[in-house]
Amino acid sequence: MDCCVASALCCVAALWLLAHLVGFVVADADFTLLWATLVGHRPEAKLKGLVVWVTGASSGIGEELAYQLAKCGSRLVLSARREDELTRVKRRCLESSDLEDGDILVLPLDLLERTSHEEKTKTVIQYFGHIDVLINNGGRSQRSLCLETSVDVYQALMELNFLGTVSITKQVLPHMTQRGTGSIVTVSSVVGIAGAPLATGYSASKHALQGFFNSLRTELTEYPRILISTVCPGPVQSQIVNNAFTEDLNRAVATVGNQEHKMPTSRCVRLMLVGIANGVKEMWIAQQPFLLFYYAWQYAPTFAWFVTNMLGRKRVQNFKAGLDADSAYFTKPKTS
Repeated sequence: MDCCVASALCCVAALWLLAHLVGFVVADADFTLLWATLVGHRPEAKLKGLVVWVTGASSGIGEELAYQLAKCGSRLVLSARREDELTRVKRRCLESSDLEDGDILVLPLDLLERTSHEEKTKTVIQYFGHIDVLINNGGRSQRSLCLETSVDVYQALMELNFLGTVSITKQVLPHMTQRGTGSIVTVSSVVGIAGAPLATGYSASKHALQGFFNSLRTELTEYPRILISTVCPGPVQSQIVNNAFTEDLNRAVATVGNQEHKMPTSRCVRLMLVGIANGVKEMWIAQQPFLLFYYAWQYAPTFAWFVTNMLGRKRVQNFKAGLDADSAYFTKPKTS
């Protein structure tokens, strides 16, 4: 009898492991987040009526956040530098949802103008009365080799991605602690967990955000209803490469490759909203094989260094050959 029970338990364990292995092969997010998509709260139920402030809302992930939040019934504050683009996004939100004109506030914002952030926050609170969710999405990426990159580029990346985000957070957080509730969600990156070539400054700014918000979360344990969440996407279809810094502040990216191999922006944003609705503190969002890197860096860093160095060498070689940095993983350099 004991042998039968042991055999049965072994079979169950084997099936359980097999199911998880199959699930991991097709996964595009960490298991906590995927579990929330299956059995957790739906964003349409949890986010309806909430006031959500989205920075970087004029394109890419921020723009898609606006559209999906509008369909969830959230009241929106849309911020970025380009007011005309924000107006376009607002118009599309109204066309695709039941929101009315007064439910969406277009609020131009420059993350570099930190002296304006207090007044911008007061404007939001005066308009809606409160802020339920702040999504720190604004920022720029980088595509350049360290040896060729001006220190001014590194300063600009830290000023924008890190200090700009911290500044807005510092203005909104006292309002949330006073109310005892709220969510601050910050879009980091896979390179906020593990470095990547051609993005030394960008990676540094995202590592800084990870450290800041991980520390902040521990400071706010007396406010259990305030969520501090970081989102770590892998390659996603967006305009982030188009606007990336290069070796000089005023030089544009020479080559923007095909985006088809990257995760659709709509899927990334849907997973983000599920994570927000279910209070997920850190979200890993990426298709395979990129998702594997998150787990490798977490649980097998020696192996992760080996793979990262191997792929990093290929990435740099292909970048020097004139290929897009991201598509270089899937494209062979041209030979004469």
